[in-house]
Amino acid sequence: MLDTVSTNRAFPFFPLINTGLLAAFLALLLVVHQAYFVIPFLAAAVALLGLLFNGKGSRCRAWDWEDACCLGTLGLFTLLWCLDVARTGKWPVGEGNQGFYLPLWPILATVVWLGWRRWTPSLSALWYGAALGCLLAGGIAAYECWILGRGRASNGINAIPFGNLSLLLATISIVAFLVRRGHIRNTREWLKRGLFLLAAVSGLMASILSGTRGSWIVFPVLLWLLYLAFWESLPARRLVPIGAAVAVVIIGASLLPTTGVQERVAEAVDNLEEYAEGDAYSSLGIRLEMWRAGAHLFSEKPLLGWGEGRLEERRDQWVAEGLYNRGISRYDQLHNDMIDTAARRGLVGLASLLLLYGVPIVLFAKHLRRRKDLQGRALAVSGLIVVVAFIGFGLTQSLLRDVRGLSGFLGMLTACWCLLKATPEGGGEGARA
Repeated sequence: MLDTVSTNRAFPFFPLINTGLLAAFLALLLVVHQAYFVIPFLAAAVALLGLLFNGKGSRCRAWDWEDACCLGTLGLFTLLWCLDVARTGKWPVGEGNQGFYLPLWPILATVVWLGWRRWTPSLSALWYGAALGCLLAGGIAAYECWILGRGRASNGINAIPFGNLSLLLATISIVAFLVRRGHIRNTREWLKRGLFLLAAVSGLMASILSGTRGSWIVFPVLLWLLYLAFWESLPARRLVPIGAAVAVVIIGASLLPTTGVQERVAEAVDNLEEYAEGDAYSSLGIRLEMWRAGAHLFSEKPLLGWGEGRLEERRDQWVAEGLYNRGISRYDQLHNDMIDTAARRGLVGLASLLLLYGVPIVLFAKHLRRRKDLQGRALAVSGLIVVVAFIGFGLTQSLLRDVRGLSGFLGMLTACWCLLKATPEGGGEGARA
């Protein structure tokens, strides 16, 4: 098989550009409001340029059956979503009408995927891009909550994706910290480890200050994945600092009144009690009403679902008849990716979503079991973390119908996979950050 190094020598500027685009995407996704679509479009344009002008004499790493499986699931997911749009004539619009043409975004990700498999970014872009994104998100969250006195940090976007993606970037920063192998030999190594540890703490604080309870639920699962990946390869003394830092952040945040953690937890308990007593006007009560409506919608059209636009129309009819709380009509989704997909596109659409999650999980888990090199294991577990995190996030929010949610999922999945496939099992040159 022809190697990536030969490809990079033939087109040396493509890997460099892709490295900058990946780092910018991770660093700016939560900071610059237009970054979620501007940077992916630039990455797709560069990939198309490279693929179109790839000369006959250039040498490229071949795509394989694993790529075909992943891209096939992306293609199936977007095909069914587009067919759903075609049958109803309605496009999803998302919050603030930002989500138009969302069903076509996996096609954009496929173009980037093909380009990055041939001209792979540097691994440093993943680690340092995530770290910078955490530091910026943490700074914004601290400023909004502790200087401006706002109740929930959000940077002017929905607080839920802000908090969820901050936690995901923080977890990737933890991977970057753990992957720094070898003894600390100089000040530079100390600074690198310190940067990733500080970034992880900053990202966790951003998530906590956002008040996003869904991310707190999934975080223990992500820590368990980290344990599975690194407990054999790293000594206990390396795991102690990160464990202590995470514990200090979580426990400290729960005790500080300015973070609002105790209030958000108490509010959730009160909401459950109120819903049990028939009051569905609370935040959690509205979610439970949406899930109940989604189950009803699915039961009426289980095979193909109601479709874009028609779901909302039927839901609002039931609301007008008094079957459900009128508060659920304020939303264009059902606050659960699986329930929303099942109600909107039926069992067929739900199967495509489960494949979108399941195929990458199987492939990343396969590489995690097989790879013995630390860099390969780090990338495999990072891919697992991305997919498992979005499954968890999707339990309380339809994050794949959010512009930053879908963009973040596709971008991070593409980056982790392409970097994993380009990293030799011995952890070759350029593998380390």
